[in-house]
Amino acid sequence: MKTPPTIIVLGAGRGSRYTGARHKLAEPLASSDSSGDSVLGRTVRNALATGLPVLVVTTARFADEVAGLVAKRDIVVLGEGGMPLGGMGDSIAAGVATRPGAGGWLVMPADMPLVRPATMSAVAAGLGPHPVAYAQYQGRRGHPVAFGGELFSELVRLSGEEGARRILARFPGQAVEVDDPGVLLDMDTEADLASLRAHLASANASPAGP
Repeated sequence: MKTPPTIIVLGAGRGSRYTGARHKLAEPLASSDSSGDSVLGRTVRNALATGLPVLVVTTARFADEVAGLVAKRDIVVLGEGGMPLGGMGDSIAAGVATRPGAGGWLVMPADMPLVRPATMSAVAAGLGPHPVAYAQYQGRRGHPVAFGGELFSELVRLSGEEGARRILARFPGQAVEVDDPGVLLDMDTEADLASLRAHLASANASPAGP
């Protein structure tokens, strides 16, 4: 049986553009109070709902919250055990290096909590003829992005804030068209958080399909 890709949830960013009282990943998603899922918690839960292996790369600040959702072996805490505390590239490299035997890696930013589990599964399934697959909504490229196992040596050498942009520029990618606007909705500002909450409230108010 083919080894499935591992979803790597990137939850180690500094969130320096966010000016709220909390770290952006700690913000409650449903409302302005402190009940319910945080932004990070919802993203991790959505990843787990795919049934694919999940690895969370985070910092000591969020280690306890993540430990309530996944096993300790599925958490990489940057800044501990020699793991560098750096940018997105460092986070991706740390996650990939921790799961070298995976059948690929699906990179899921933790500040995109509205990406549906079905979307993550579809992008993971898009790996095959191309070494890269990515979510696309109405022709607009979004996240997550999946990388095939043949890119291991490229991914583990990443560092800094640039992430995987150079890899994406060098290798052909497969667009996976999805009916999920969440693939375009990340959170860097308080206005972004308000937009996420509005989209979530609208989705919850919509009548369920058959």
